[in-house]
Amino acid sequence: MPGALWIVGLGPGGAEARTGRATAAVQGADVVVGYGPYVDQCADLLTERHLVERSTMGREEDRAERAVALAREGRHVALVSSGDAGIFGMAALALRAAAAVPEAERPLVEVVPGVTAGTAAAAVLGAPLGDFATVSLSDVLVPWEQVEARLSALAATDLALTLYNPRSRTRTWQLDRVRELLLEHRDPGTPVALATDVGRTDQEVVVSTLATFDAEAVAMRTVVLVAGPTAERVGPWLVTARGR
Repeated sequence: MPGALWIVGLGPGGAEARTGRATAAVQGADVVVGYGPYVDQCADLLTERHLVERSTMGREEDRAERAVALAREGRHVALVSSGDAGIFGMAALALRAAAAVPEAERPLVEVVPGVTAGTAAAAVLGAPLGDFATVSLSDVLVPWEQVEARLSALAATDLALTLYNPRSRTRTWQLDRVRELLLEHRDPGTPVALATDVGRTDQEVVVSTLATFDAEAVAMRTVVLVAGPTAERVGPWLVTARGR
């Protein structure tokens, strides 16, 4: 008899940023499937009764298919992602895999939302996100030309931006190109925050400007938050008024 698959967003870091529903899903699962560091993120919830299947970067489709297969066997499976599973996470792949299963054999599937790194970083800064857009700078699955086209269109708007996957050991020039695109339309003094490991014990958030932020200080685990033109300093916080 088909089991259940929970596609779980664990939040950006520690247990305090994990939702109660995410905690319950992992605790109630028989099997936890995930990229190794994401399994580590919920290690405090795991017991001897859990079967844990860890995998490596680049095995996302395999993880999704394995999680669905286990649920079809009658297992209760938690497929874990950091942040929110529907935002650059495992939800899309897992839902496609589940949709390929005949309806009569399809397990119960639920996407369990989580706090994203972008919104967690925004909370540390104050309230800088009104209307905003989220873009991944990774060109692993999307050609850089397509990423740049999106950024060019967004640069001309007044939307705040949260930029994921901004830099890696092999992608070292793209963030400087993003700066160039934004400076064609936005003030050099626009606040920019570099938020690394938000929600973790080694969290670091540095606020600079569009003209001066240090791209070399950005890592794969950094979220780059670019404020919109209506953002302003209110005491120690960066705030965008509602409706502006």
